[in-house]
Amino acid sequence: MAAMLIGRAFKSARNSNLAIRARSLCTTSAARQPDSDTQPSESSSSFTFEKENEKPILVKAPNSRRKNESDSVTMPTSFMTGSIVGKRFYKKVTTREADDGNGWTVMLDYRTLKTPSKRPLKLRSLALAKAIAAEWEYQLTEGIRPFTMPLMRLACTALERVPLTRSKIIEHLSRKIHQDLVFFRAPEDNDLTSDVHDIQVESIDPLLKWIESEFRVKPKVYSSIFGGKQDDKLVKAVEELLKKTNDGELASIDALQASAHSIVIALGIFCGKLQIDDAIKLIRLEEDLQVDKWGLVEGGHDIDVADLKVQISSATVFLALSREN
Repeated sequence: MAAMLIGRAFKSARNSNLAIRARSLCTTSAARQPDSDTQPSESSSSFTFEKENEKPILVKAPNSRRKNESDSVTMPTSFMTGSIVGKRFYKKVTTREADDGNGWTVMLDYRTLKTPSKRPLKLRSLALAKAIAAEWEYQLTEGIRPFTMPLMRLACTALERVPLTRSKIIEHLSRKIHQDLVFFRAPEDNDLTSDVHDIQVESIDPLLKWIESEFRVKPKVYSSIFGGKQDDKLVKAVEELLKKTNDGELASIDALQASAHSIVIALGIFCGKLQIDDAIKLIRLEEDLQVDKWGLVEGGHDIDVADLKVQISSATVFLALSREN
């Protein structure tokens, strides 16, 4: 389900000229500053996520509500962990412009979606709002499955987690460059790994040359599985780039790095150097070589590939749609 929705969202983005392009935040052009945080506005009709011990409130039309019934619909915070959160309680999903005219929101029947901390789910672009609305529209009657709504979860992350922990996220991502998988090289003089080394050189060296050109620092390669120490200038350059991102972009880069185990691959997608398929091939380079040699384990490797495609595709689509107003 998630893969199908992401595919449709990506197609919509591409058809609307919203596909990933080299960003002005890369060193070849001017930088965009992060958007300022918007304060949540009060609403008498909303959809929110609250504590797990709170009971969900069923949706009813305004004229049929009882006096003691709330105007909001609450759901447990387990939404963000991927647990099934209950049956589908709405019939129609729509999008509309935010009340202040700054952004777009998603409506479940007559109620506005909110984040777990009750902030309005205010999105930068209509395309992103429609993509998230599609995730809600395709939920089944018997259960709402958050793990099929990666764009919704990224939106909540961008609105809630990133503004509060931006400096920590940037520090964490900057440190990850020392253990980045693209800097690892299998030993060339070992019969068991020489073929891996050759393919790494062929596939990854163009990305390393881009890093050197983009950040004016030549990265170091190493054979230790524990990583190595990159030049402080490279770490600083990556950190400065991350500081210029908006909250949606930083949430996307963080998600890409977590799935790829590579901040370099995440930045390659961010700057338009890598497309989704290219990134996935680099991430799975060594594992795919093992599959070619020893065979694919059904229910293991194939599921890993499908999950990786969803994670990389959803973060890439969210990145593209977060850049449009």
